[in-house]
Amino acid sequence: MEKVAVLGCGTMGHSIALNAAWAGISVTMQGISEADLDQGWTNMLKKLQIMLNNNILSDSEADKIKENIKITTSVEEAAEQATFVIEAVPEDINLKVELFKKLDSLCGANVILASNTSGLSPTEIASQTAHPERTVVTHFWNPAHLIPLVEVVRGEKTSDEAVERAFELLQQMKKKPIEVKKEVPGFVGNRLQYALFREAQYILEEGIASKEDIDDAVTFGIGRRLPVSGPLMSADMGGLDVFSAISDYLFQHLSCAEESLPTLKNLVEEKKLGDKTGEGYYKWDEAFSKEYNQKREAELIRFLKKDLGIEQK
Repeated sequence: MEKVAVLGCGTMGHSIALNAAWAGISVTMQGISEADLDQGWTNMLKKLQIMLNNNILSDSEADKIKENIKITTSVEEAAEQATFVIEAVPEDINLKVELFKKLDSLCGANVILASNTSGLSPTEIASQTAHPERTVVTHFWNPAHLIPLVEVVRGEKTSDEAVERAFELLQQMKKKPIEVKKEVPGFVGNRLQYALFREAQYILEEGIASKEDIDDAVTFGIGRRLPVSGPLMSADMGGLDVFSAISDYLFQHLSCAEESLPTLKNLVEEKKLGDKTGEGYYKWDEAFSKEYNQKREAELIRFLKKDLGIEQK
């Protein structure tokens, strides 16, 4: 069994550490300061409590998870006993390059070094290391303890062993890893997600539909079907002749914008950034924010219970 170090205890780091500990793996979670660790630990306990409240965990299982996690402010201490390191620091390529260079000197050549980046190049991240073959991306999706998908992305020199060990660890953590065989901006998930977001921006910009109706088209239409069949399987089920004919006609009418459209740019310039500032496309007062964050979490928990075979109440 791998011994895991998670570097970073922010939004993704503490959630990844929780997931690994839940799988019975010994985890060391590192933060940049005691205050940083305290916040990460507090956020992890909140997630544990929600899982307890939803009968996903027993009290004894929650206690075991906490026992499986050690915390430290030292990168050296976190990496000392690790056989698999998962980096979850901010999305700054220079920061990641320097950290992997440091880890490369700290860790034996058999230790896998994984980055949780959502789109940065694993080749560039490993560019200052002596052993780039053991660097791989493991892109967890937020919230990492609830969403199964993890994208395993090869760099130019990533070895088969690094990919295989990443898959083995992630499967032990009850995740659904997919292999991204070539590094491209956005990998797979974000390319699909942002293709949809670009078209949603375009439809809003052109006055074709309201923001509410655009969102409802996804949540009450596409979103109801995609949990069972992805876009390629859906095409098979609908008939490839039909989907080919529609593609030939429709693709020429879809947005090909190469940057954010004006409405989004204006919102950002006005510091209307969504939930975190109280306004974006929608108005996010405390009640609205609580309602929709709870709805999303409840739906993710419902899927998780189904995956785990836990009886729904």
